[in-house]
Amino acid sequence: MNPLRKLAGQTAIYGLSTIIGRLLNYFLVPLYTYQFAEPGEFGVVTELYAYTSFLNVILTYGMETALFNFSAKADDKATVYSTALLSVLLSTTLYLALALGQADTLAGLLRHPDRADYVRWVAWIIALDALAALPFAKLREQQKAKRFALLKTTNILVTVAANVFFIGLCKWAYDSGAAGWLAWAAELYDPAVGIGYVFIANLIASGLTLLLLTPELAAAKPRFDVALWRRMLAYALPLLVAGLAGMVNETMDRVLLKYLLPPDIAMEQLGIYGACYKLAVLMNLFIQAFRYAAEPFFFSYYRQREARELYALVMNWFVIACSFIFLGVMLNLDWIQYFVGAKYRAGLGVVPILLMANLWLGVFFNFSIWYKLTEQTRFGTYLTVWGAVVTLALNIHWIPRLGYMGAAWATLACYGSMALLSYVLGRRFYPVRYDLKRIVGYPLLAVGIWQLTERMPALPFWAEFSFDNALLLVIFALVVVLERHRLPGPPPLRPS
Repeated sequence: MNPLRKLAGQTAIYGLSTIIGRLLNYFLVPLYTYQFAEPGEFGVVTELYAYTSFLNVILTYGMETALFNFSAKADDKATVYSTALLSVLLSTTLYLALALGQADTLAGLLRHPDRADYVRWVAWIIALDALAALPFAKLREQQKAKRFALLKTTNILVTVAANVFFIGLCKWAYDSGAAGWLAWAAELYDPAVGIGYVFIANLIASGLTLLLLTPELAAAKPRFDVALWRRMLAYALPLLVAGLAGMVNETMDRVLLKYLLPPDIAMEQLGIYGACYKLAVLMNLFIQAFRYAAEPFFFSYYRQREARELYALVMNWFVIACSFIFLGVMLNLDWIQYFVGAKYRAGLGVVPILLMANLWLGVFFNFSIWYKLTEQTRFGTYLTVWGAVVTLALNIHWIPRLGYMGAAWATLACYGSMALLSYVLGRRFYPVRYDLKRIVGYPLLAVGIWQLTERMPALPFWAEFSFDNALLLVIFALVVVLERHRLPGPPPLRPS
């Protein structure tokens, strides 16, 4: 199969499950922001999930990418997998014992002394997700995209169903004083738990997902190669540092909003920012789906003579797709905004900034494949540490002055500078002839078209909706015409 079409097919499978599942999850945002109308309540969820991102990186410590790298070069793939899995199992067990034992202390440190139960639930979620990470990576390494997609979709469906049950049904029944056949639902709801049902729903889904991964867990042999483990750690630990710095870039803004803003408005601002961040979900979904497919794909083809031309071509189409996602969201923001409650819409100004920031994060991921292919993963650390420094410096400077808008601009500056530095370094160590005119031009074109539509005379909703989306289709058709000579891709390659 043509490699570009293969990558597109894999991305579509990963993306279909991710998009369907996440879109269902996305529809939970109205549930949260309308049922818990005060942004401060949603701010607690935003904050704790920010910490979750850091701990997920720590507990997998680069072993997923190490699995791809060492499996691609090893005859005994089973030993590579079992060594990585047993390592993560041991470290996760130690973490869970510590987190559960110190839950009350941690809740106090987070300024939520009465929410130790939240801390315990989140600790279990993190542990279960860490244990599932290597089996999911194995499915990707074996290119079992359909099973991967099925399990991920199941996880999201269970999460959504549990949220709808606890918050949509039980809370509604409790608040409305439902009697008769719905009385049982009202009795199940505990107002002391409140928005903590978000974590309970997630915990149920994570536990079921790990149970469904039993065949992949059982496939691991009781083998632990110490010498191999040391080599894997040497490869993976720089990725851990890079991953932690990446989480600083991705989530530290939500942590700093709480501590850099006055206490009387901090949680409200955090809740508004967290909810409006969700409106940039389509860009995040596409990039996540692309990364699931692209990383093993890049490793499979890196020995081929035409690989660098293929990587450049992948980048072009990636940027085109992201530019259309940006334009599609911004041209439809007039109705998308109603996915969050009225008090949350004050933060809509962050949406275009965060969409563009995530576009450049995806560009950075494409540019940075060079240090993984050449096993110079220390450069991943350097680049993401640079991004973390930019994130911290700009957030500390801008948040007290601009609030959550400062956090959004800092995110864009971080990812844009990381992409630029990675491109410069990649030209030296693994040069690829990327088409910079397209990489920069298409995002700028998308921003320009959006700004032009913003300056047009106001129209009735139906007329504006029809015009904007017809314009989007026309632009899409023009791009296909202009890029049609690139659609077939390069000659088929055989994976190494």
